[in-house]
Amino acid sequence: MDIVWDGITKAGTLKDWAATARFALADAAKAYNWPRMFELISEHREFVNSCRPGGKSLFAPLHQAAHAGAAIAVVHRLIELGAWRTLRNARGERPVDVAERQGHHHLVEGLEPVLKHHVPHGALQRIQSHFHKVIRRRIDRALPHHGLRLPELEPLLELDHPEMWFPVPGMYGGFSYRLEFTGVETKLISESYCRVAGGSGQRHEITSKGSRLVAEGFV
Repeated sequence: MDIVWDGITKAGTLKDWAATARFALADAAKAYNWPRMFELISEHREFVNSCRPGGKSLFAPLHQAAHAGAAIAVVHRLIELGAWRTLRNARGERPVDVAERQGHHHLVEGLEPVLKHHVPHGALQRIQSHFHKVIRRRIDRALPHHGLRLPELEPLLELDHPEMWFPVPGMYGGFSYRLEFTGVETKLISESYCRVAGGSGQRHEITSKGSRLVAEGFV
C-alpha cells in the first residue's frame, strides 16, 4: 500500500537517516525555503505529510505554506505531491484554517479540502474513536511507548481509494485500513499484523456503533 499514515513523533523511534531527513524538511518548510523543501520531498515523497520529530505544533509542509502565505503555486505543487488538505495540526487546524487565521485569503480556495467520499463528521469521529481503541488493545501492552500519533480518518476522504497503511515500530507489521460505503452506513475495515502481540492477523469491522472482530489468525 503506497499511502502511509506517519504516526512517528519521536526522533529516537526513527533510523538515523530518516530522522535527519525529517529534521531537514521541517527546517526548510519553517524557513519558507520552498526550493529546498521540494528538493527534500522529491527525495522522500513519504514525508510530504510528516511533522518535525519531537515538535509540538504538528505542522506539516502544507501548514507551513499556509502560515507563510506562500504563492498558490507552492500549495498546488504540495497537493500534487500528496499533501492532505484535511490534515490537522496540534490546534486542530487544517491548512485552510491556518491561512484564514493569518489573513492569507489568496490561499483559501486552493486549500479548501476536496472530498471524494462523504461521511458525516460525527459518524467519522466515532469510527475513529473505536478504531483507536482497537489499535490500543492490539499494541499497548506489547510495545514500548513510542508516543505514536494514531491515524486520523479525515484524509481518507480526499483519496480516490480510501485506504492507508499505519506501520507500527517494533510490531513487525501494522494496520491497513479502508473505508467501505458512505454516509451513516460507512464502515472501516482494519486488518492488523502483529508478530509480537500474539497471533498473526486480525480483521475488524468498525462502524459508528463499535468494532467487531471478524477474522483472526490469518497471514
